[in-house]
Amino acid sequence: MARSAPDFTIGVEEEYLLVDKDSLALSPAPEGLMEACQSELQSQVSPEYLNCQIEIGTKVCQTIGEAREDLRRLRSTVARCADQFNLAPIAASCHPFSDWRDQHHTNKERYNTLRHDLGGVVRRMLICGMHVHVGIEAPDLRIDLMNQLRYFLPHLLALSTSSPYWQGDDTGLASYRLTVFDNLPRTGLPPQMESWGQYERSVKALTDLGVIQDSSKIWWDLRPSSRFPTLESRICDVSPRLETTLTLAALTQALTRMLYRLATHNQRWRLYDSFLIEENRWRAQRYGTTEGLIDFGLHEIVPFEDLVEEMIALVSEDAEALQSVGEVANARNILQNGTSAERQRAAYQAAISGGADHDAALRAVVHHLTEEFHADL
Repeated sequence: MARSAPDFTIGVEEEYLLVDKDSLALSPAPEGLMEACQSELQSQVSPEYLNCQIEIGTKVCQTIGEAREDLRRLRSTVARCADQFNLAPIAASCHPFSDWRDQHHTNKERYNTLRHDLGGVVRRMLICGMHVHVGIEAPDLRIDLMNQLRYFLPHLLALSTSSPYWQGDDTGLASYRLTVFDNLPRTGLPPQMESWGQYERSVKALTDLGVIQDSSKIWWDLRPSSRFPTLESRICDVSPRLETTLTLAALTQALTRMLYRLATHNQRWRLYDSFLIEENRWRAQRYGTTEGLIDFGLHEIVPFEDLVEEMIALVSEDAEALQSVGEVANARNILQNGTSAERQRAAYQAAISGGADHDAALRAVVHHLTEEFHADL
């Protein structure tokens, strides 16, 4: 019997930082804030590892349009509730100047266990990400598509980059977040797997030894979700602008469908060694979209403008079917307007040019991020 096509439903998770509206420094979430958010959003909002963070997750959405409405509601509610406590959320993967040593982890069993198991590396986890779930019911198909989709993870990362600053310094990177996250075990690109059975055996080898409790402790850039019948992309920095989030989610969904569509014609994307994909991952992490990525078929570095046009063309049929043509095409606007990392640096330079000192310019960056969070609501 022929296997039915996946439904390609979509779900998005985002993590936000909470800043004091006066100092623009990070601030812990008061108990009343979580209560206020959960009274309206129920299980769609939760604490994160550090108590200056908050996480939201959409419902299962059939289209990117549904995801837009749910994300707008979630972002608006968090912002409105935070405002009652003189706080504002920002959707950037690192705070421009606050120090991780001043933050405290949430007193919750899961996070207490993480603190115990991971020691000093988890203390520096002052980072936020964005996760995109795409519904793939068949487990073996999840693995097959994971193997192929790995190639496009650097492309998605480059468009999402939002963490150029760390503890008051310009790191020179577009995504400093990954340098922090990659210190944890079981991170980075997923390995190529032959089957769902091989994946299960690998997970079982660690759970049987008590090394991990379950597959939720595998934090690859792309993984089969531990909770849902989905393929979960975890590569992206969180995006200040709602429309950027939607573009990244739409591209992830459309690329997944494109790879499935190839399979229906007895074709597949070429599988490249992790060593090569890692080089593009580094280029995206370091430069964002400004220096291009390596096309290993052409044996040359291709400008990101060309890569975006190639991706849009690759998934045009899929974007049409998924009702996401506009969101996919918005990748061009991200290039034209600059990634968040570029816009943050521009806000810093504008403040310096206006006579601000270094500290004041960094506060101007945070102010810019609070404004961008509200721009599409």
